[in-house]
Amino acid sequence: MIGKFISLEGVDGAGKTTHLEFLSDYLVKRHFTVLITREPGGTSTGEQLRSILLDATEPIEPLTELLMMFAARAEHVQKVIRPALLAGTWVLCDRFTDATYAYQGGGRGIDSRNIEVLEGMTQGDLSPDLTFLLDLPVEIGLRRRRGLDRSRDRFESLDLAFKQRVRLAYLARSKAEPRMLCLDGTLPIETIQHEMGEKLGQLLEESAL
Repeated sequence: MIGKFISLEGVDGAGKTTHLEFLSDYLVKRHFTVLITREPGGTSTGEQLRSILLDATEPIEPLTELLMMFAARAEHVQKVIRPALLAGTWVLCDRFTDATYAYQGGGRGIDSRNIEVLEGMTQGDLSPDLTFLLDLPVEIGLRRRRGLDRSRDRFESLDLAFKQRVRLAYLARSKAEPRMLCLDGTLPIETIQHEMGEKLGQLLEESAL
């Protein structure tokens, strides 16, 4: 049986890491093999590209940023995601192509048609079976991130207007993509995870048919 592909999206501070762990535990308890991965990254080459992409000290042109994202994704898809799915593993990914439409499309202003071309070249017919979008006001996400003892990366260092554009792009995409479930990231963790569990249960039932 081919595995399922689930991605988590959201602005910085939305709590993706916490909820990825919940989803993994949910599936493992039901005896599924699970792989947690991330973008950009997931492979040796992808992690090297990630370090460049997130380095706030070195400016990068928007087009260069876009191409690097898809270069990392090409490695990720071919070397990690597809093989895992074919082996029956459920793949949980911290960000995928929806993030590119939000950050490089909405944030940077790159034409979505250019993103679509690269998406087709890189992924073919591959897309997540289910995507959880954790939505919350940008200001709340920023307050959460300030509580962490670490330096800010390239995208965390960008201004509020950029982050607002990213959020709006995410919301627009969630309305256009039936596989995306938008969740209120300001709700208690238990409430969010209850909704996630219900949706994941539906996916499990559909997979068993």
